[in-house]
Amino acid sequence: MSAAEALAAARAQGLQIVAAESCTGGMIMAALTDIAGASDVVDRGFVTYSNAAKTEMLGVQPETLAAHGAVSEQVAREMAAGALARAQAGIAIAVTGIAGPGGSEHKPEGRVCFGVATARGVTSQTIDFGPRGRAQVRAATVEHALKMIIATLRAEG
Repeated sequence: MSAAEALAAARAQGLQIVAAESCTGGMIMAALTDIAGASDVVDRGFVTYSNAAKTEMLGVQPETLAAHGAVSEQVAREMAAGALARAQAGIAIAVTGIAGPGGSEHKPEGRVCFGVATARGVTSQTIDFGPRGRAQVRAATVEHALKMIIATLRAEG
């Protein structure tokens, strides 16, 4: 799955894409906008690395962060819903995770939580990529996010 396929899937449905990124720091939007002509389906991206940015820019509830931590499906879902509400897009992808190094027993290095929001609702998923190293976890996160965009658009199309 590629960025070009994600763009084509959005284009086929006449939708724009928005991303809310934490651990990838804008890499999803970079992958999409590396493709010439992406401007017709890429709306905007939010890089919300800090909890304050997640709250201020996306409306993630402080209570959600306190109860579940930034790396959680609950936060990924709120990030996706908040991005969709603040954009002109029809699909939002959100990622929050621990690229490494580091992590804990409960939230190990390589754990990434994904959220996808459309007009039909919000879904989420957690993937444990393992302690592959920061660059590989981030690259795997981008690849998986693109797959989720494509799968969601195909399912809803």
